[in-house]
Amino acid sequence: MFKICIISDWLRLPFAESMKVCGEMGADGVQIYGVRGEICPENLTAAKTAELKKIVEDNGLCVSAICGDLGGHGFTRKDENPERVEKSKRIVDLALDFGTNIVTTHIGVVPDDVNCETYHTLQKACDELAEYAHSKGAFFAVETGPEKADTLKTFLDSLSSKGIAVNLDPANFVMVTGEDPVSAVYTLKDYIVHTHAKDGIQHKSVDPKFIYDGFADSTLESDTIAQYFKEVPLGEGSVDFDKYLAALREIGYNGFLTIEREVGKTPQKDISLAVEFLKRKITI
Repeated sequence: MFKICIISDWLRLPFAESMKVCGEMGADGVQIYGVRGEICPENLTAAKTAELKKIVEDNGLCVSAICGDLGGHGFTRKDENPERVEKSKRIVDLALDFGTNIVTTHIGVVPDDVNCETYHTLQKACDELAEYAHSKGAFFAVETGPEKADTLKTFLDSLSSKGIAVNLDPANFVMVTGEDPVSAVYTLKDYIVHTHAKDGIQHKSVDPKFIYDGFADSTLESDTIAQYFKEVPLGEGSVDFDKYLAALREIGYNGFLTIEREVGKTPQKDISLAVEFLKRKITI
């Protein structure tokens, strides 16, 4: 049976209040960011972590995953990777302290050319992270979106550790790569450990690298994004959730469907409606 989760940061509320709201909405769990503010390795003591974890549990929730996305160009730049890899290892430790063994992140755009320098740079960084995660019984889960599912699978297959995995976001496929997320489920079935529940529409095709480089460099204007795609509430976009959930069931995935609502003026309302939408879908 699927479990419903909410990325609590998108409620834009203080931590304790956001946990209360998630519990009242009927969620089973929360995904929380572990890279900013009070919830990041350098700012948390063991006592504070225990306090925050108790707040989660007191609201009938668990932590499905920690978002360890460091922004920028992921792990595609060799000179930045030593610091990024070490910080990501500490986020794996933080996830385990919160009772989850999954850290999700964007690693940067995986090139099609398996022989280029960027590809090898990504391999080296992800191998080190995957090996560390595996040694701790954890997973470093790559969020889908910047490349086609086949390209990502080829990259993951090339790594030497079982500590690498996938956080499948169906809307990212729809909005950016223009790929069917149902097909992506079957392509990436051996790696999926976590999913996002998000919906969207693509207006016209675009080079994913243009989009994700723009996000990384903070040069992408909202008007530009709107030319290419739009994130919308669950059920209002191009993700066929009936087929998507059926595919997840078929491959044996019974984990979290984690609601992500990155835009919109009424995130609490949209997330609440998304919870109800998923409850209807998973009981069919």
